[in-house]
Amino acid sequence: MIHYWQTNNLIRDRIYIPKYYDPTIEKKLDLLASTHDLFIIQQLVDSNVLEVSTGHEIGKLAYGTGNIPFVRTSDISNWEIKSTPKQGVSEEIYSKYAESQDVRIGDILLVRDGTYLIGTNCIITALDRKMLYQSHILKFRVKDKHQLDPYLLFLSLNTDIVQEQIRSVQFTADTIDTIGNRYLEITLPVPKDKREKRKLSTKVQGFLDVRERGKAFIKHCPVLMEKMLSTNDVGVFTEFMSKDWEDILSELNQETVTSEFGSFETFWFSSEKIKNRIFLPKYYDPDIAVELKKLKNTCELLSIRDLQEQNIIQCTTGDEVGKMAYGTGDIPFIRTSDFANWEIKYDPKQGISEDIYYQYAESEDIKPEDILLVRDGTYLVGSSCIITKDDIKVLFCGGLYKIRVLDAEKLNPWLLLGLLNSYIVKRQIRTKQFTRDVIDTLGRRLQEVILPIPLSSAVRNEITEKVKSVIKVRITAREGIKKLVLSMIAP
Repeated sequence: MIHYWQTNNLIRDRIYIPKYYDPTIEKKLDLLASTHDLFIIQQLVDSNVLEVSTGHEIGKLAYGTGNIPFVRTSDISNWEIKSTPKQGVSEEIYSKYAESQDVRIGDILLVRDGTYLIGTNCIITALDRKMLYQSHILKFRVKDKHQLDPYLLFLSLNTDIVQEQIRSVQFTADTIDTIGNRYLEITLPVPKDKREKRKLSTKVQGFLDVRERGKAFIKHCPVLMEKMLSTNDVGVFTEFMSKDWEDILSELNQETVTSEFGSFETFWFSSEKIKNRIFLPKYYDPDIAVELKKLKNTCELLSIRDLQEQNIIQCTTGDEVGKMAYGTGDIPFIRTSDFANWEIKYDPKQGISEDIYYQYAESEDIKPEDILLVRDGTYLVGSSCIITKDDIKVLFCGGLYKIRVLDAEKLNPWLLLGLLNSYIVKRQIRTKQFTRDVIDTLGRRLQEVILPIPLSSAVRNEITEKVKSVIKVRITAREGIKKLVLSMIAP
């Protein structure tokens, strides 16, 4: 849409935002009318088919009081909640809001307030049932499943035509963008054909189930890694994944990123051991040294610097293309918030043009099995993902490290990803983190982080194969969901 004519009598509620009346949206909906039922959300709410509510703002003083996830807009990615959300609350605070929020399996969360994240959504699964969510998020619950299948609602919310409507009703309130109550005006297309509806619902449930089981592995991986690295028990992963679903759920810990910070409070430290005039107590966390010493029996302890000097890995950073480049095209520009649960978002915030891409593509040189790790940020520092063949046409920002394995015989990339997500490595990363100007960073201290590489080839192979298979299956399911979304409104 560039321009169009709009008569005064069609202006609604004194809204003078051109995109609000985008004529192309109405034309697209008209084309779908013969093959799809077109449900207006307001009508679904009025007829008691759909219930919509919002969360609460619990206050920053509640953050970090416990490990029950407080889900915020940035915690929703790739149609799921992050395995380790940023903020956690105590049982006491959870109990205060749990009844009124009433989060259930099958509910859909959709971001209402923000900017680029507006419209992002996910379905609540058994992994997420104990949580709170903030007021910037809408919760949709289908009350009459004969009239509207929740999984078809989920697919419909992710179609281009619905996302275009969400963007058209988005406006700025004070300092933040929102869709306010205008979500009630949105029209949802759902196929009329009953066989098609059953097929879509069944397939998307299958894909979501696959991703949920993989997410359970990712969520529990630090615990499993800790056990495997210390015992050399190659059956740890297989034993966990072969359990009944209810047994897996009962074994999982509720955790947020605070679990990466360790638990020490005070300790004595000789001034002679101070390094490079660094006076941050967490930098010298004595528990880490104790744990690494224990791992010497089963692992070779090599720092990132050692691995670089031995030409086993290579570490580089990305580029800052400048805000003027944002939105110039559809090639993803990956920033620190653009990946979660070990994979890149299917809808990164910023896109760049072909011209800008080719200015940097050769120097950034992204290849499959490269690993991206967050260097700059706060809660995101240390987060990592692996590049697959579907992700290679991207650029990445200067706040990320790209780690490339040069000698896969000595350190497989999938093994490296697993090690980077073990407790002992995540905790080291947090101790190296420091504030520079207004942002936290690892700087070059990543080189000091020590990786416990298993001495047993069987253990190395087990970690490699399990991490690789989980990610590949999850990405296949993610791509399957994307295709279903497209077929939802196909002619």
